[in-house]
Amino acid sequence: FGVTTDENFVITTTSRKEITEGNFSELVQDGVTLYLLQSVDQMLPSATKERIDFLPHYDTLVKSGMYEYYASEGQNPLPFALAELIDNSLSATSRNTGVRSIQIKLLFDDSQGKPAVAVMDNGRGMTSKQLNNWAVYRLSKFTRQGDFESDHSGYVRPLPVPRSLNSDISYFGVGGKQAVFFVGQSARMISRPADSQDVHELVLSKEDF
Repeated sequence: FGVTTDENFVITTTSRKEITEGNFSELVQDGVTLYLLQSVDQMLPSATKERIDFLPHYDTLVKSGMYEYYASEGQNPLPFALAELIDNSLSATSRNTGVRSIQIKLLFDDSQGKPAVAVMDNGRGMTSKQLNNWAVYRLSKFTRQGDFESDHSGYVRPLPVPRSLNSDISYFGVGGKQAVFFVGQSARMISRPADSQDVHELVLSKEDF
């Protein structure tokens, strides 16, 4: 790595958690991306990139809730798709202590690329690993709070709470992806955790799949 014997350095996760003897087994797992830095808060000299590989869980096929998502026969499913995207922002801003800001923009300027639907919020943001988890179909928003999550085969329907934070399809971690690919051909998520200086970006596209 070009580190001299008299140079100090740290190894961190992409969430800027320093790897130590005490937390090594907890933070260093198969497939994790690490930074080699001069200090934990060092500015990155360039953008980093990692590829996410996963196999969709069987819940994607048998419990994805297609009927609920596309609603009753004869209704236009587009509003339901947009509502699913807004649902992500409602979850992200649910713990805000101040104003909750959610903006929806329809972009049709050809000079900026293809038409797009942009949903922006001032929520808590996601780490790179949480973005990774969002891409994995079997991880629901109810079980992916931390950086590393486990299966949720013991699913129990949530208690009656506001529907915007409680839909079964979102529980199974497929609603946002289905909404994206119903509306368009790709998803681009840009997020900065509230306590981080780093901005993380995730791209999913039908072409890549």
